[in-house]
Amino acid sequence: MIISQILNNNVAIVKKGSNTQTRGNEIIVYSKGVAFKRKVGDSIKEKDIQKTYVLDSHDKLEHFSYLLSNTKDEYLQIVTKTIEYGEKVIQKNVSDYLYLALLDHIDFAIKRLQKEQIVKSPLDWEVRKFYPDHYKIGLYAVKLIEEATGMACPNEEAVSVALHFINLQTKGSEEDNMMRMMETVRDILSIIKYHFRLDFEEESINYIRLVTHLQYFIIRMFKNEAFTSNETELNRQIRKLYPEAYSCVNKIRIYVRDAFEKELSDDEEAYLMLHIQRVTKREEGN
Repeated sequence: MIISQILNNNVAIVKKGSNTQTRGNEIIVYSKGVAFKRKVGDSIKEKDIQKTYVLDSHDKLEHFSYLLSNTKDEYLQIVTKTIEYGEKVIQKNVSDYLYLALLDHIDFAIKRLQKEQIVKSPLDWEVRKFYPDHYKIGLYAVKLIEEATGMACPNEEAVSVALHFINLQTKGSEEDNMMRMMETVRDILSIIKYHFRLDFEEESINYIRLVTHLQYFIIRMFKNEAFTSNETELNRQIRKLYPEAYSCVNKIRIYVRDAFEKELSDDEEAYLMLHIQRVTKREEGN
């Protein structure tokens, strides 16, 4: 591999292969001191390289090169350790593009911390509840940032890091559906919360069951796979037993109709009433 550009003592852009005139075969290599006392045109042996970064466009390679040239080496170490930990947690290898996205994010996050500018993610609750493993990766990154900078890093930053891993595993419409699902669960929970004028105990079993039911209900709705078992009589009985839960479900029905142009089946309505009754009765009792 022939050096085409030296970014710093530890990072260089090299051309791989026999045709060193082709820009498409450029990659970034990293290793402690790999470019020290070397110059453009020198060769580097593969055994001397700790990590290579292969990006799918020259624009991304130039962007990553700029970041590597203008951020501290310890920030790259935060990214590397976070990704290594994240791959173990989600049991999946990520693309080198994540190094670029995450380094860009962490570099900017640390600059914000230095200015005491805290940005709260609008998906904070959804990520913590729906993607606990990804959130754990974010918390690990927060710990690394605090160790490297000596500054306190709020857990809100963990959500932003988690989203990088979530987004990398979803493409196009899948990512849109994931975001829409989280927002829909949040909206329905808000309807329940304000109808009954109460705050939820988010660690309670009944609350977790409700959220889980809502997740699967929304997935079925997106796939047009409404759950039906023709339990119309059961639905009528539950309406009589729990009129407030039924009143709340009517609000959810209107929301679903307006937002998605879909109707709740009798069975979906019945199960929603049961979950709502269970969680609200427990909360009111507390």
